[in-house]
Amino acid sequence: MSTYAIGDVQGCYSALMKLLEKINFNPDHDTLWFTGDLVNRGDDSLAVLRYIKNLGDKHIAVLGNHDLHLLAVASGAKAVQPADTLNEILSAPDKAELIEWLCHRPILYIAAAFPYVLVHAGLAPMWTLSHARHFAHELEAALRSASRDVLFKQLYGNQPDLWSDKLTGIERLRCLVNYFTRMRFCDAKGRMNLTYKGTIAEKPQDLFPWFDVPNRKNAEAKIIFGHWAALGGETTTPNVYPLDTGCVWGNALTAMRLEDEMKFSVGCQ
Repeated sequence: MSTYAIGDVQGCYSALMKLLEKINFNPDHDTLWFTGDLVNRGDDSLAVLRYIKNLGDKHIAVLGNHDLHLLAVASGAKAVQPADTLNEILSAPDKAELIEWLCHRPILYIAAAFPYVLVHAGLAPMWTLSHARHFAHELEAALRSASRDVLFKQLYGNQPDLWSDKLTGIERLRCLVNYFTRMRFCDAKGRMNLTYKGTIAEKPQDLFPWFDVPNRKNAEAKIIFGHWAALGGETTTPNVYPLDTGCVWGNALTAMRLEDEMKFSVGCQ
C-alpha cells in the first residue's frame, strides 16, 4: 500500500500510463496525488480526465492554472487559445460530468496520514498553513458556486499582486488564484512577480523563488507542488518538493512515493 505524488500531467496520457506501470500502481491498494494541471498542451487531456475521475477515492488532485483555464473556457468566459488542446473535452458526451467533477477538486490538500501539503504553485510566504487552508476553502466555495460563470469572466489578471486581509470581492479571489496556481517569484514582502519568465540564476536581485522568501511563515510545512518545470524537480530548500519535470515539453513525468520520498520518472519523448 503506497501513495505516489505525480507532477503536472497536462494531457500526456501515454506517459502517465508508462509511469503507473513503472511504479506497479494498483488501485486496490495504492493512492495517487496529482499536483494539478491535469490537462492542456498534451495530446489526450480527455483520457487523462476520465482516468483520474474513475479512480474515485484512490486519488487526490488539486487544481492548477490550466485546469482553471479549462473551467473558464467551458463556462464561456474565455476563448480557446491557439496552443490549447481542449477541444476533445469540450465536445465530449460526458463534458458536463467531467467539468462538474473538475470544479470540485480542491485548491489545497493537507493530508491527515502524511506530513505533506499538496498545491499547484505554492503558498504565499506571509500565510501560515492555517491561513492557507482557510483561504483555499474560500476560493473553492466561489469556484463551486452557482455564479461561477460570472466569476470566471473577472478572475484573470496580475493585480493585486500582494496579499492583504483587507482585499474583498473579485480582487481577493484573483489574488488567491494567483498565489495558489500561478506564483513562482516574489519580492521580500511576498509580492508576486508574474511577468519575469527567466531562470533563478538570472533573476533580478530583488526577487526570490516563493519558497526562499525570507521569514516565510509556512516553512515548516512539507509542500509538494508542480507548475515550475524549469526547476527540473530539484531544489536545495528544505521541505519543498517540486514535481513538475516538464513532461509536456518532452522531458519526464515524475512520481514521488510518500512513504520514503523515492522518485520515479519516465521519459516523455
